[in-house]
Amino acid sequence: MISPWRDERLRQVVTASMVLGLAIGVFAIAFGVAAVSAGASVPQTCVMSLLIFTGASQFTAVSVIGSGGSTAAAFGGAALLAARNAVYGLAMAPYLRTWRLPTRLVAAQLTLDESTAMSAAQDDDDHRRAAFWVTGASIYVFWNVFTLVGALLGTTIDPQTWGLDAAFPAAFIAILWPLLRDRKAATAAAIGAVVCLVLTPFTPIGVPILCASVGVLVGVPAPHPTTDEAAAT
Repeated sequence: MISPWRDERLRQVVTASMVLGLAIGVFAIAFGVAAVSAGASVPQTCVMSLLIFTGASQFTAVSVIGSGGSTAAAFGGAALLAARNAVYGLAMAPYLRTWRLPTRLVAAQLTLDESTAMSAAQDDDDHRRAAFWVTGASIYVFWNVFTLVGALLGTTIDPQTWGLDAAFPAAFIAILWPLLRDRKAATAAAIGAVVCLVLTPFTPIGVPILCASVGVLVGVPAPHPTTDEAAAT
C-alpha cells in the first residue's frame, strides 16, 4: 500500500480525483431542480441519486417522465444508458483485486465513466485503484449533496429561466464531442440522431431514445470466418 504522505504522484492523483468529483457533482443541482419540477418530491429525488447514481440515466428518466412519457420508456432509456457501466466493471475487475462481496457491491456502485477514465489514465495498479476509489467516492458524495441542494431549489425556481434544463445535455455533448473524431463513433452518433429525429413526431415520448440505440451496432465487430469457411472460399 502506497502512503499518500510519501508519494507525490499519489497526492496528485487524489487531488485531481477529488476536484473532478466536485466538478461533476455540481451538475446534480440541475438534476435536483429538474426532478422536482417534473413532479418528484425532495426525498424521492435524493433516493434516486443515492441508489441509481448515474447521471445520464437519472436525467433521461426524469426528462421522459417530465415530458409525459411512460414509466416503461423512462426505465428502458435509463437502463440502456446504465448498461455501459457493466462493461466498465469488467475492465476494472483485474485492478481492484477484491473478492469480498460488500467491497464488490460498493465498487459496482462507484463504477462510472469518470472513475474508470481516471483509473485507466494511471501507469500502475496502486495508482489505478486509488484513482478509482477516490474519484468514485468523491463523485458519490458531491453528487448526493448537490442533488439535495438542487431539489430544495427546485421548489422555488424555474429551471428553464436559469437554463438548468440544458446544463447536463450541454456537458454530455462536451464529453461526447472528442469521440466523434473516430469514424465509427461519428457514424453511430449520426445513425442515432437520424433515428431519433425521424421517430420523434410519430412515437411516444422516450421510444425514439430507445430506438436510437441501434447506432451501437456500427461498433459490433464482424464475425471472422472459421478455418474451414476460409478454406472453402
